[in-house]
Amino acid sequence: MILAIETSTAMCSCALIDGDTVADSRAVRIGRGHAEKLVPMVEELLGSRVPSSILVSAGPGSFTGIRVGIAAAQGLAIGWNVPLSGYSSLAVIAANARRQHDDAKTVVSVMQGGHGELFLQTFGGRSLKALDEVRSLRPEAAARVVEADLLAGPAAEQLAEAGARIPSLTLDPLAEKAALLPQALRALPAAPIYVRAPDAKPKAA
Repeated sequence: MILAIETSTAMCSCALIDGDTVADSRAVRIGRGHAEKLVPMVEELLGSRVPSSILVSAGPGSFTGIRVGIAAAQGLAIGWNVPLSGYSSLAVIAANARRQHDDAKTVVSVMQGGHGELFLQTFGGRSLKALDEVRSLRPEAAARVVEADLLAGPAAEQLAEAGARIPSLTLDPLAEKAALLPQALRALPAAPIYVRAPDAKPKAA
């Protein structure tokens, strides 16, 4: 079984995935505090079970949340000596949206970014092929350029309010929805997806 971990937003979640089936899952909206909540949540989920591999969100999203999730996944993978890979939270949103709206050929996934901007990316077809790069834009700018059959994600309503004239669906990225991803999208590096540089700058020597 695969242990999936998702910490890119205020919704912290984990799941046990057996093939394409969700064996068990946990999710809680915490805002901040992923470091305190994640490991106890994983322990409760697993019990005496040991996964055969680990799948962790690489983002984009909360800079701190993503680092917490990846660090925990790396530690567990070393402790259990199991493979570790990453996935995109935007791809998980698109997979969940297409499951609910199978007639949508293209989906724009949208999440809160930093400094009042939104992260967005367009996916197409059953393979969820990325049709563009991840972008970080102000809501008004994003609303002017976004094109798809469906808009989905935790910031979908915000983008719709900014003027996007596309049917929208509010969805959180959840670990259990990684079961909907094609295998190719479960094999990203377990490293943060940075759309913009971190705010913290190293001090000059």
